[in-house]
Amino acid sequence: MTIKLITIGKTDNKQLTHLINEYIKRLSFYIKFNLEVIPDIKNSKNLSEDQQKKKEGALILSKINTTDALILLDEQGKQYDSVKFSEYLQKHMNSGIKQLVFVIGGPYGFSEEVYEKAQGKISLSKMTFSHQMIRLFFIEQLYRGFTILRNEPYHHR
Repeated sequence: MTIKLITIGKTDNKQLTHLINEYIKRLSFYIKFNLEVIPDIKNSKNLSEDQQKKKEGALILSKINTTDALILLDEQGKQYDSVKFSEYLQKHMNSGIKQLVFVIGGPYGFSEEVYEKAQGKISLSKMTFSHQMIRLFFIEQLYRGFTILRNEPYHHR
């Protein structure tokens, strides 16, 4: 199985980029992982929130295959602790899907078309974090999940 994380807009903080790359490197020992960054929408200041969500949604959906399992990182999603999240990952790996795709949306969330295509929603916290920080938090949690599945000492129970 491959895990893909789709995000909107690049990470412009060098320290965050360095940490994200570090966890991507660590994650590569466990699973094939791809980070796909969709560029920010040009002239978004001239668009309504709904128009921006629709444009971002079309770009997101263009990156999804019909056989992918699509999971949105959404404030209204289900919350997991790290151990339960590792079990969630294992369940998807056991299901035989080829690619598990997680998406971090733009500043206004997702279009209705993206919500309709999604097979699930996960929330990392009830708090709000920048989209750039969520990338790091999520990739670290993927790494943590795989270390838990392998009974490695990274996660302390």
